[in-house]
Amino acid sequence: MKHPSAAEPTTPEPTTPPAVPPTPTVAATVFGRRLDMAEAYVALLADTGIAHGLIGPREAPRLWDRHVLNSAVVQPVFADGARVADIGSGAGLPGIPLAIARPDLQVVLVEPLLRRTLWLTSTIEELGLTNVEVHRGRAESLWGAERFRHVTARAVARTGELARITLPLLAAGGSLQALKGESAATELEEDAALLRALGASRWSVSRFGAGIVDPETVVLSVEVDALVDVPTGAGSRNRRSRGDR
Repeated sequence: MKHPSAAEPTTPEPTTPPAVPPTPTVAATVFGRRLDMAEAYVALLADTGIAHGLIGPREAPRLWDRHVLNSAVVQPVFADGARVADIGSGAGLPGIPLAIARPDLQVVLVEPLLRRTLWLTSTIEELGLTNVEVHRGRAESLWGAERFRHVTARAVARTGELARITLPLLAAGGSLQALKGESAATELEEDAALLRALGASRWSVSRFGAGIVDPETVVLSVEVDALVDVPTGAGSRNRRSRGDR
């Protein structure tokens, strides 16, 4: 009988991806007939999303309530048929859940990191999402190139800084709809003067998802009545931003 010596190499145990969390019953009320697409997205987040470092492994059990449903429940703030830019999209949050729940929306996932844009492109192709596209670059790379009815973001920057980079992307009458934490009202109060100086017309804080997510999703809304000018010298900065990895 052969006895393995201490010098013999051992085969490492295969890494098991975190389990895909079960679909909550309330998900059907949010995604309707496209629930299977939402389930496929959650499965991708739990697998390659974690493997590529877009989602932390500890987030796997909370993918539905903390990430996917948390994003999708804000869908009422977006106008019918609107073109929406999701800034700093990362793993596609909130853009992909919104695009699944609202097939009438045209969603642009704006993300500067190559490895993330490759994952996003692969994901929307696998899901068959025809109302989503990926733009590699920072928000500033779209200044002067396109205006959107809505811009959204999740955990990207403080209110004043987020408004600085997103308000020049809005069409007249457009709005920034930012998913925020409990500090949203405090940030609005502290940054009100800056928002006014940047060209904002109105701002408010709302909550969405009662009976679906707990805690409810906090949305900070900043509206503009007129076009906000693209900052002077933006062209050179935008060209530099396209080289970001």
